[in-house]
Amino acid sequence: MFGTSAAMQVVRQKALKAAGTNVPVLIQGESGTGKEVLAQFIHSRSAWSTGPFVKVNCAAIPGTLLESELFGYDKGAFTGAYATKPGRVELAHRGTLFLNEIAELDPALQAKLLQVVQDGQFCRIGGQEDKHVETHVICATNRDLENEIEAGNFRADLFYRINVIGIQMPLLHERAEDIPILADYFLSSFNARFHRNAPPLSRKTMQIFQHRQWPGNIRELENLIKRYVILGLEETASSDFPRPGYAQPNVDTSPDGSISLKNVTRQAVHELERRIILRALETNKWNRKRVARSLSISYRALLYKMRQAGISPKSTRSRPDTPAASLPPAD
Repeated sequence: MFGTSAAMQVVRQKALKAAGTNVPVLIQGESGTGKEVLAQFIHSRSAWSTGPFVKVNCAAIPGTLLESELFGYDKGAFTGAYATKPGRVELAHRGTLFLNEIAELDPALQAKLLQVVQDGQFCRIGGQEDKHVETHVICATNRDLENEIEAGNFRADLFYRINVIGIQMPLLHERAEDIPILADYFLSSFNARFHRNAPPLSRKTMQIFQHRQWPGNIRELENLIKRYVILGLEETASSDFPRPGYAQPNVDTSPDGSISLKNVTRQAVHELERRIILRALETNKWNRKRVARSLSISYRALLYKMRQAGISPKSTRSRPDTPAASLPPAD
């Protein structure tokens, strides 16, 4: 929910209005855009914020088990049901029920969920009486539910019930001005979690971040900052994409214009490894044992990669691009 972009201002305004009511909310957006965070934000500002926030990942629970997870079962409902077990719907009474990846629900479960959303009624597996529950239902999906309806995979009546307030989460590259704020938040959070003191990223790296497409959205940014904090090397924060001024691998094409993707990928990986190792050597004053530990590789593997990358011995540190025939003795 961090950010000052126009896209996030719209999201926050809708979320605050949704929090003031008890009508169902549908959050749509690609993976990693922060749908669960938004659901928690709405819950925390609702009248039932002191109640439970019950999360169900519909894609992570097999369909054969999802019904019992959602609605629970009575003792003796099936073999092995030695005691009554309340489901997630019942546990969310006077709180929030967050159904993530709602598009993964089987049609039969969609019908039972429709009853919950419509009048708060449900029945445990093996139960004889309907139960009543008061809960704020928030659903999320990374699919286009209207397309799923056309394909016959999702009930239209359930879609209209859960989509009373619809919120579309923007892609990270659509809110580029928020990236520095998010990066600073993750940096502070991971420094505290891992007891590190990684400095803020350089302006150059942040500019690269703001021109990145970010196919993994906020989750991808989060993981990059985590990698940077743990390894302590700024290159690791942007090692998955090229930076301005970086030497790019030569792309050799055949006479017919075809390109060997395998060769290009191998060249790119070797160049990236070389730059990360060089920066680690500089950071650790060329103590290769410390470098190996910081990169989480063995000392022998580091020596091999240095030789493979042609990194100069200590006598030519000032000229790191000079080819090295051999490596200096171990530290």
